Amino acid sequence: MKTKETFLSACAVAAVLAGTAACTSDGDGPTAKATATADTTCEDGTYAWFNVDERDVLTGVAEKEEIGGKGARLTHKLTPLHTPRTAVAFEKGSRAGDAKAALRSLAVLIGEANADDDGVSSEFTNVHRSAPDLDNGSTTIDGAGTIVQYAWVKQVTADFRYTCGDGEPVTGRATGWVIDGSGLLECSTPIENVKEGAPALAAARLSCGPDAPAAKT
Repeated sequence: MKTKETFLSACAVAAVLAGTAACTSDGDGPTAKATATADTTCEDGTYAWFNVDERDVLTGVAEKEEIGGKGARLTHKLTPLHTPRTAVAFEKGSRAGDAKAALRSLAVLIGEANADDDGVSSEFTNVHRSAPDLDNGSTTIDGAGTIVQYAWVKQVTADFRYTCGDGEPVTGRATGWVIDGSGLLECSTPIENVKEGAPALAAARLSCGPDAPAAKT
């Protein structure tokens, strides 16, 4: 059985195992205009982003489940491994930080929002956003195999510096997530085109065991 991966939702806009694939940018990155709010002391400042890291993170995995030739509904629940969160930590600066504005700027930077359109980033900028539900339905398999269910998110973390007027720059770190997804794998079947650190590979190593075909690159 081939690995089956399903995207559950694309959000409007880390890893729990070593070796997770990541896309990292070092040095001062692109800048994005801040959105003025009533909470900012200095309006129309600029965010500069660096150490931008985007990676797929395994958030839950179920124990392997033996399914007979006629297929069956999977009954093993996913065990939580990582709870994604949306947060901003302000580390330095004389002005009070604006978490929503910082996340809004990050959403523009990574392409999850347009500079002149707020709608697509509304969830990404919500610091009270709930983590994805790991128990959100049932799955039926129509053939035999040793099956593992897993869930994951694409997590984004980045450092920033906000400058505005003659005041001292504000620095900090923002984190959020842009996609949550789920998948199925069969322990005796190698996963095609899998990269080291991928959620499917991590799930196979945890539930199938390190010697299973699905656990090897």
